[in-house]
Amino acid sequence: MSATSPSVRKLYLVLAVIGAIAPYAYFIAFFAQNGLELQALYTAWGANLATKGLGMDLLFSAIALTIWIVIETLANRNWPALWAIPATFLIGVSCGLPLYLFLRSRPV
Repeated sequence: MSATSPSVRKLYLVLAVIGAIAPYAYFIAFFAQNGLELQALYTAWGANLATKGLGMDLLFSAIALTIWIVIETLANRNWPALWAIPATFLIGVSCGLPLYLFLRSRPV
């Protein structure tokens, strides 16, 4: 089975959808408890060293993924793959990476 086979592409898409839904389920629950208070969310992300470390891990993963997306998109002219960048920063790497793999593996 190759990375561009239809079944693998479907798996990437399923992972992108799950990667969008799972984090937002927690965000919605947080906002239900705290209201749309972004300062409370920011404070929660820095609550302890473990959450700060996780945040830094995700930030640098998102930056590395973005660089990879831009370089490959410029080389291959697969412009729809650029949709993975806003997905990465507005939803998360859990959505952006599998979405990029899905878009990257399409026949061009």
